[in-house]
Amino acid sequence: MEFDNSFEVPLPPEQAWKVLLDIERIAPCMPGAELTEIVDKTTYKGRISVRLGPVALTFAGTVKFDEIDDATHTAKISAQGSDAKGRGGANARSEFRLEPAGDGSKVLVHTDLTLSGSVAQYGRGAGIIQATAAQIMNQFAKCLRDKFGHQHVPAPPLVPDTATPMPPRMPPSAEALPPLPVAPAKPISGFALMARVIWAKIAGLFRRS
Repeated sequence: MEFDNSFEVPLPPEQAWKVLLDIERIAPCMPGAELTEIVDKTTYKGRISVRLGPVALTFAGTVKFDEIDDATHTAKISAQGSDAKGRGGANARSEFRLEPAGDGSKVLVHTDLTLSGSVAQYGRGAGIIQATAAQIMNQFAKCLRDKFGHQHVPAPPLVPDTATPMPPRMPPSAEALPPLPVAPAKPISGFALMARVIWAKIAGLFRRS
């Protein structure tokens, strides 16, 4: 299945691009995710927990940057994971790009996801996978906004005319931003998402009648 998501971050493209490529820094913002190993500069291992109704799934796998284009702010990522209890697996290919949006940036993500085994049964019907992905992206974006939304360029202090002029302060770069605190991974609840999607469909039927 293929689906698209987008979100905005309060940083200009150059800074936002560096932040989004810093997996160690942004991993704590991804709901239910935990970074377990850095294989190299483009390959990472981790886990992500998702709850679909009464079923709690934990996928362990690898995420790899296949292509990174700094000039156009685009990247292609592949991910493979398997459920810890052997109930199936997931393979995904994603492409994301940045574009200016006001004073910040908009991140557009296209994902091609394939589920296998009994895991594929849990995600069927009522757009539960798309809804889960949208919720993950929304929470991820909110975390980034909370962490970086108050970043600003401090004004240089006033100095007397007779004093030696102070060199101008440079705008803070993504490297200068403080590290994000690590929060415990919490599984995304698919049960609430399913109820929300089903209710939206019922409401749509009434509107058409």
